[in-house]
Amino acid sequence: MNIGVFFGSKSTEHDISIITGVFICKQLQKLGYQVTPVYIDKDNNWIISDKLLDVSTYKDESILNGLKKTIVKVNLTKSKCKMVLETNRIFTNKKIVIDLVFPAFHGINGEDGSFQGMCEILNVPYVGCGILASAISINKVVTKLLYQRFNIPTTKFTYFQSQDWINNKEYIIKNISENLIFPVFVKPSRLGSSIGINKVKNVEDLENAIEIALAYDYMVLVEESVENLVDLTICLKGTYDNVTTSEIQESKFNNEFFSYQDKYIDEGGTQFGNSENEDKIIIPANLDLETYMQIKDTAIEIYKKFGCTGIARIDFLYDRQYKKFYANEINTIPGTFYHHLWKKSGIDFSTVLNELINYAFEEYKSKNKLTYTFKSDVINKSEKFSKKLELSSV
Repeated sequence: MNIGVFFGSKSTEHDISIITGVFICKQLQKLGYQVTPVYIDKDNNWIISDKLLDVSTYKDESILNGLKKTIVKVNLTKSKCKMVLETNRIFTNKKIVIDLVFPAFHGINGEDGSFQGMCEILNVPYVGCGILASAISINKVVTKLLYQRFNIPTTKFTYFQSQDWINNKEYIIKNISENLIFPVFVKPSRLGSSIGINKVKNVEDLENAIEIALAYDYMVLVEESVENLVDLTICLKGTYDNVTTSEIQESKFNNEFFSYQDKYIDEGGTQFGNSENEDKIIIPANLDLETYMQIKDTAIEIYKKFGCTGIARIDFLYDRQYKKFYANEINTIPGTFYHHLWKKSGIDFSTVLNELINYAFEEYKSKNKLTYTFKSDVINKSEKFSKKLELSSV
């Protein structure tokens, strides 16, 4: 079995995806799997090379430009329950057959259901959540609307699209100031890693924050801040009837909110589990037992209701003063698959990887048991309406 690990892509979280992709490749190789790294650059070129397994490769543009000689494309005519990649070079044509796809993307064009949709069309097994769960979870607005529908606690919010802002800017600002309590967070709806997010403490700064968010996405979420904030996260893996949770992680940060700098750069990167300061990551989180179990149960409910499979990470906000928690974002491809949290939860990451592969094949087999054909006489009887629908030949 050849596992293709796909990462990069046209996304603001491109660089984070590289870290995750290289990490997963090396972990799978340690377990004895045959692995093909497939890097999708910012111009959507698909590149394969052993050099992709070295993070230093991505620091040098000349090396990356040289690797464009190894660009591959999907051969649709040969892709029958496999993903067949081929180079376009005339004299050195190379074919790579991918038996299992392992997405390691973050953000749009990969984590949003688009790549998963291609895998479905090719009928090739892939690791992680499917199209619907991926598309819903990446959209913060849709996620929060579903939280409301399912009576899952979440912070008060409003949202609008870019055209609403162009047509009625004053009304939107008035609506936010009258219905939400400052400070508020202004967020692009489909971005992760805290990119494009601003904490706004007064109405005067609202317009600038919205303009920044709209530079990254056509839909904007504005939600009330939790001021006595504790940032919590939990990982889940499994299928609908077999969900396993990690411990709950509490993360501390230096800024007004859990920023990109806190997550990936300062002190080794909290989101990578590399923080050099142990006070930055607390596992298990410092919560009373009742709250701890309530958050775990809510996370499982979200995982099931959103149709997640394989793995996901769910973030919560906890108000220490009022002892209330709020469901926040869902990540269907967690950074480095939160290996550190599984390890701290007593589950070796090699076990997680093997289980993710097994879940992928279970989902694949289940889907292929469904009926995708239907015998119909519509074409045979089409003469009756062909002229009306202009289906007849000229």
